[in-house]
Amino acid sequence: MNDMSHVRRAQRVALAVPALLLAGAYVSQYGFDLYPCEMCWWQRYPHFAALGFALLSFLARPKPLWLALAAGGMLTSGAIGFFHAGVEYDFWEGITSCAAVPQAVEGQSALDAIMNAPVVRCDEAPWTLLGISLAGFNFLISTAAGLYVFYLLRKGATDGQDA
Repeated sequence: MNDMSHVRRAQRVALAVPALLLAGAYVSQYGFDLYPCEMCWWQRYPHFAALGFALLSFLARPKPLWLALAAGGMLTSGAIGFFHAGVEYDFWEGITSCAAVPQAVEGQSALDAIMNAPVVRCDEAPWTLLGISLAGFNFLISTAAGLYVFYLLRKGATDGQDA
């Protein structure tokens, strides 16, 4: 496999993984009423950055730089997911009093938004599969994808064809 295919594969992973994880988060939130806590939001922000860097890799050079930054975003989200999962499993204590951020809708006062906001705690997993919470899945998927992008970039660089 030549370097261009390594870079293309890295671009696809760097674009697809954050996009799919964010899509899953929004489907969970709006489709299944799994409202995000504060630490859930913290995990989303690096994925937004990773998406932006992945898109830049299609438009600007040097592609490996943008892809490395995207991988760094995925790893950052994974690290936050690791910490959040640890809080959910009572391995350690969280650093804030976590609750959902209330948002007023049109025709609703800010006070009503605050009073009617669902209380979402960071130390309770609202959903698990095989004992793994959403934060745990974010840790596993984001970390694996970020490391894979770095692997592909390294593999492309050792093949001697830097893009």
